[in-house]
Amino acid sequence: MARRKPLVTQHLENVSGELLTAWWDLIAAHTKNRQGIYALYRRRKLRYVGLAKNLAGRLKIHLRDHHKGSWDRFSVYVTIGDQHMRELEALILRISKPVGNKIQGRFAKSENLLPLLRSEYRAEMKREEERLLGGKGGGKTTKRTQKVAGKSKATGRHPKLGPYVTRAFRIRARFKGKTYWARVRGDGTIRYAKKVYNSPSLAGYAVVG
Repeated sequence: MARRKPLVTQHLENVSGELLTAWWDLIAAHTKNRQGIYALYRRRKLRYVGLAKNLAGRLKIHLRDHHKGSWDRFSVYVTIGDQHMRELEALILRISKPVGNKIQGRFAKSENLLPLLRSEYRAEMKREEERLLGGKGGGKTTKRTQKVAGKSKATGRHPKLGPYVTRAFRIRARFKGKTYWARVRGDGTIRYAKKVYNSPSLAGYAVVG
């Protein structure tokens, strides 16, 4: 099995910014024309995160640009390549939220699961309401209620999209540059690659493997 290459090859963490002026040659010897992620700190609190193809050059610029005087320590993380640099920077920004970064990190093709979870949560709450309170009109179940409460013949479970589907329709999604098609059936189940799934998340797992 091929040995996996590390993402970070060298790092220097939370050292004084005075090194860049007093010992510039020493720092530049290891970070000049090297790409990676860097972080600026003020009183040991994270203030700014950035990426650079020349770490030494970028740090030197921050000694005199609008960040001048706003930081006193820094960290550098030298990476072996720049293929995932922007997404790595975005991940760090979204987690740490440094006060010096005005722009929030953005992912290129990441799906936000919150809308899907909201939809599945509402569906679960609707089924729980029907189970506890019954249908309209003093406990009489309508055809719509029966459809919501009913189980899928294919899976034996309640389809997540059942409460929201009135007719079948096609859906599509893109993953790694390829388009995938599926069909939402009338009972709320999803048919993809000749198999039936009970929820969008399960169908999504089938696509991504």
